[in-house]
Amino acid sequence: MPTSRPASEARTGWVLAGGLALLVLAFGVVVWLAGWHVGADSAVYRAGALTLVHGDPLYTRDVLTALPDWVRLPFTYTPAAAPLFLPLALVPSGLVWGVIAFLSVVALMVVVTVVSSPPGHSSLLGRSRWALPAGTAAALALEPVWKTLFLGQINLILMAFVVLDVLVLSARGSRWAGVLIGVAAAIKLTPLIFVPHLFFTGRWKDGLRAVGTFVALEAVMFAVIPVDAARFWRDSATDPSRVGSVHWIFNQSLNGLVNRATHLAPWSLAVAVGVAAVLAVPAVWLVVRLHRRGEDAAALLVTAFYGLLLSPVSWSHHWVWCVPLITLLVVKARWWAAAAVAALFVSQIVMLVPNGGETEFGWGLGWSVLGNVYVLAAAAGILGLAARELRLVRRSPQVVTV
Repeated sequence: MPTSRPASEARTGWVLAGGLALLVLAFGVVVWLAGWHVGADSAVYRAGALTLVHGDPLYTRDVLTALPDWVRLPFTYTPAAAPLFLPLALVPSGLVWGVIAFLSVVALMVVVTVVSSPPGHSSLLGRSRWALPAGTAAALALEPVWKTLFLGQINLILMAFVVLDVLVLSARGSRWAGVLIGVAAAIKLTPLIFVPHLFFTGRWKDGLRAVGTFVALEAVMFAVIPVDAARFWRDSATDPSRVGSVHWIFNQSLNGLVNRATHLAPWSLAVAVGVAAVLAVPAVWLVVRLHRRGEDAAALLVTAFYGLLLSPVSWSHHWVWCVPLITLLVVKARWWAAAAVAALFVSQIVMLVPNGGETEFGWGLGWSVLGNVYVLAAAAGILGLAARELRLVRRSPQVVTV
């Protein structure tokens, strides 16, 4: 049976985009052979796995003994993350960045592919073989994406886990739905925000499966390294300052905004949580409304951006969710909105605003707006969409498409 033209175009696009991922891996080999210092966070992942193998403490030292000399960072991930990073222990120290970068570009391809083929819409990838490679290459210019790659972070990989779980496995009623979210949360706690997303959208079994996966992985670590596991959940998990200065501009969360505005007042986190609690009302309502009319990708993005606002620390490279947002806007032919979001994240604005030390405390109104632009844009987006949804409800009780 002959292959349809859209399927052939999509397959060719995957081959071309895969070539881009292989180029990134090849560059990673060059970085390794040249001895360049790239990917500090990927070095931490590998060191965490080696520390577990060696039987050394994960959380008692400021830095891990298995780290290369040019990296001085603590292990800020959950105890269950260490064994999940074990495959990286088999990779030479200098090559681990290239491997993470390669997997991250593949994850980027997966996210673009899934979001660009929503139910009820023709797939963008079937229209041109260049759609996926061009979209993947263009995404590399976005500040959260290139910074994730440079640091050797796994944000794109975890995002792909969540997108596959919610938009593919859960949508198909798979018995494995929820597991990928549980695994992602067992590495970084922030993906736990997608558990209530599953509950609010009526996917109780998937949500319970996600919770069960997360709890099981962490419980195993209590059996393997009980002292370290207890220390993490008692001390590290509730100390956002452990990952860096919460008032630094690159913490684009409500907590970061409030701490900058109040000069690190001790009540800043409480205020940020209060604001997030108020914002949860329109966000949850919007998620439920979008899901009920089949807009699952849009509903997922509302939860993702709300999670970025809610988290005590959301570094600018955590905002890789701008990729599926731009993709969805292109699918819906919302060209001006897609261009505006792309311009925001390509502008590198958070790299240009004066920052560091106590500089953020001296911002005037203008710098404060620019220095909190990710936070303000996400909050405005959620409120704006909720307001628009409310107007649609008042005009007609019938379900309409956004």
